[in-house]
Amino acid sequence: MKKVALVTGASAGLGAEFARQLSKRGYSLVLAARRKDRLDELASELGNARAVAIDLSKSTAADNLMADLKDNGEAVDLLVNNAGFGLIGSFAKLDARRERQMIDLNVGTLSELCRSVAPAMIEKGSGGIINVASIAAFQPGPKMAVYFATKAFVLSLTEALHEELKPHGVKVSCLCPGPTRTEFGEVAGFAGNAVFDRVAMTAKEVVEVGLKGFEANHAVVIPGWMNKVTAASTRFAPRSVVRKVAGAIKY
Repeated sequence: MKKVALVTGASAGLGAEFARQLSKRGYSLVLAARRKDRLDELASELGNARAVAIDLSKSTAADNLMADLKDNGEAVDLLVNNAGFGLIGSFAKLDARRERQMIDLNVGTLSELCRSVAPAMIEKGSGGIINVASIAAFQPGPKMAVYFATKAFVLSLTEALHEELKPHGVKVSCLCPGPTRTEFGEVAGFAGNAVFDRVAMTAKEVVEVGLKGFEANHAVVIPGWMNKVTAASTRFAPRSVVRKVAGAIKY
């Protein structure tokens, strides 16, 4: 039987690219996201995928998604936790419900899905989890405070799971891309930023690096030399400097 990969946020960007590259690696795909039309189109393109239209920010999303997999006789061999979004603006002025929705999706559902698939993977002695974070995980982010904080959580959780599950034959990797040409900027509120566009990698490049790092069982994967330098620099500079530099970024 083909291995099954569950990809969240699969309707566009990194999620859709993960689906395409995993399909070429022989996985059967379960594609989860809100936009059914896009999922159906991608599933039709791949031929070995099915779509699950679901709002993953809802409190019952993880349970509902896992129930759907069970009903279809599918066990997850690879979980790609890609669903998430960001918002730019003053913490005190952004919509509070939208900020909470970001936490529920970026942190809550991601954690619940990891917890849902881990026991079976441990029992089988195989499987893997890729959690998509960001280089934002390495620093505080004034004007994107909640988003940066959610990605710091994802990085910390993933590194811990990497150590916990490694002795059981389960690979866990955190992909931390920098600027990437996806719909992220449009959703976050800074689409059309010339600096962002100039340094951004393509989704194809990011996913290629991410899968290579995962297959080598690297706990943290940072695509692009500039992003590696950015992430490393935050470990040596004083926190007061790091947050001021981050706060000076013009989105």
